[in-house]
Amino acid sequence: MVSAAYSYLGSSTLDGDLTLQTSGGPAAHPRFFTGFLTDPGAAATGLLAVAEVARTRYFRPVSPASLDPVVTAGSDRLRFESFSGCCGVYARMDVLPAGLDGEIVAHGTTNVDVNLPLQRALTRVGRTDPLHVAVGPDDLTVTTFDGPLVERKVPLPSRWLRGFAEAQVLTARFDARAEIGVAEARALLNRLPSGDRSILWAVPAGRSLRFTSRPAPGAVCLPGAGRLTALKPFLRYANALRVYGPSVATGSGPVSSTWELSMPALRLSLTLSPEPYRGFSGEGAVLAALASDEAADDADLISALLSWDPTIDVGELAAASGLDARRVRDALTQLGTAGRVGYDVAEAGYFHRTLPYSADVVERMNPRLAGARALAGAGAVATGPEVSVVRSGTEVYHVRDATSCTCPWWAKHRGERGPCKHALAVQMVLAGAVTEDAEVPA
Repeated sequence: MVSAAYSYLGSSTLDGDLTLQTSGGPAAHPRFFTGFLTDPGAAATGLLAVAEVARTRYFRPVSPASLDPVVTAGSDRLRFESFSGCCGVYARMDVLPAGLDGEIVAHGTTNVDVNLPLQRALTRVGRTDPLHVAVGPDDLTVTTFDGPLVERKVPLPSRWLRGFAEAQVLTARFDARAEIGVAEARALLNRLPSGDRSILWAVPAGRSLRFTSRPAPGAVCLPGAGRLTALKPFLRYANALRVYGPSVATGSGPVSSTWELSMPALRLSLTLSPEPYRGFSGEGAVLAALASDEAADDADLISALLSWDPTIDVGELAAASGLDARRVRDALTQLGTAGRVGYDVAEAGYFHRTLPYSADVVERMNPRLAGARALAGAGAVATGPEVSVVRSGTEVYHVRDATSCTCPWWAKHRGERGPCKHALAVQMVLAGAVTEDAEVPA
């Protein structure tokens, strides 16, 4: 758990104008945007959905949390993001250029205060209500505000940060699998049971989707249909439902997927972890990239080349850096572990985000990675042409092709939740990314 102090000049309010108070970012209380939202009803509903996800635990529900969504201002859009309390649902609302009638005056990322009175007020915003928005106090308010400072110290789970990194890596492997109209989407979502935790598979069928209990080529996994509830209020504004996921085959295990409602001005999406009881923070998709010293060095170079463009083009970064596309993607994964980049499935591209963390902090929050470095550094790995041997405490494990292992972790997950620490240690030794100064862990 990371303790983060959020300092607001006041509470967010909706009194004619919507003022979203911020904390952090490029300044203590940055002003990112001021102007009108062209689709106020949809924007209010989308922001409520992101806030609802942040305060919900879909697996083993408990009392609602109170975690503030993250807002990122790019060159022409605003992105609001959150994770559920169980870290199994990633929500994002993108306010696109068509949705903004105003000026983005600063680039950066921070938290926004979406308090209970504001949530109640947002529910009353209609389609035609004029809605002027200020994200953060303006400069004059910052210097002359004489009211009380609203400070609250909230537990900011390290799982959120790990979740941002894992979700970025997983969604970068997604392709668009289906698109249906809003009428079909409404019928589809309304017939899904709200508390369902079963694993379903959606298959394109004419103008809609049909659900099966078994995977097939072209299908999209729906792990826990009840976790899509936050999308339903947005249906009255959307034009289409798009579904994204990785390639699957007959017999595939559960995988993540993204379900997105879109309109010209806004996109609201929910990305679901592979199973309702699994949070993104434990998926292990980033571990292989974190284990590489080459990727760490490349990340420093790519970081210097990042700009606040709406999307980050891998090809352009490769040309500018002299690296190939694979190394650029590994470097972006490294940056993703510090919250520096995210991935937009709708545009099949990365986007710039800045959270106040460094990659070494995230590495310490990945126990498998720390265990692998200790094993490799202590000389506990003996590599072979096909099978390597890893000594961990009193146990000896055999790793084949630097992937499969004889340890209990591999036997349980079979690589579906990233490599075990023994396979990671073998990969580090083979890559030469070893510092021999650690003791062999138990």
